[in-house]
Amino acid sequence: MFDKIFRRVETKYVLDEKQYQIIMNRISNYVEKDKYYYSTVGNLYFDTDNNDLIIKSIEKPDFKEKLRVRCYGVPDLDSDIFFELKNKYKGIVGKRRNVMSLRDFYKFLETGEYNSDDQIMKELVYHLNYYKAYPKIYIAYDRYSYMGRDDENFRITFDSNLRSRRDDLRLDSGSDGELYFDSPHYIMEVKALGSMPLWFTKILSEEKIYKQSFSKYGNIYMKECGVKC
Repeated sequence: MFDKIFRRVETKYVLDEKQYQIIMNRISNYVEKDKYYYSTVGNLYFDTDNNDLIIKSIEKPDFKEKLRVRCYGVPDLDSDIFFELKNKYKGIVGKRRNVMSLRDFYKFLETGEYNSDDQIMKELVYHLNYYKAYPKIYIAYDRYSYMGRDDENFRITFDSNLRSRRDDLRLDSGSDGELYFDSPHYIMEVKALGSMPLWFTKILSEEKIYKQSFSKYGNIYMKECGVKC
């Protein structure tokens, strides 16, 4: 059973290969592999004709939200996917999501019809209609997930091989795409219900690793604009 509603603090760090190896070595006594330790995460992000949602997000307002569909691995038509509304308000991340089959999602995209009285699905449809949003970009990465040995609500993920494509926006078409980084880098996301444990903040301080604002969709969009716009 998957949770439909999340609310937590998320902090991001961008690591090069050397920093990644150092962090992995130093946290090894404090964390263990998550139940879903390794996965390739695929996402379809929705936006408007004028990319209003990502442009607003890049401007770093107090409140921002994104609409996306997420899958784990390369799904077939009967696989479950997660239709999500993710928002962030002053550093607190909230997520509301509905689970449906990929087949039903494609049918929904084609017809606008869905067979559900689920309140979250109704909210998702409302936002899609409000923004007149539709799938604009596919983004994937390979994720390794860990949780605290003493606190399972403290989680660390490392995302590598960040890649994207603007054509063939089907989740069942594979996870290929153009790489964002020119050399190996890892996006470390730290997720906690409250403050981070002291042992972790001590490691970050000693290794001089500082949090960064890094939106996968936002950074890919800005890189595209630096070349094409």
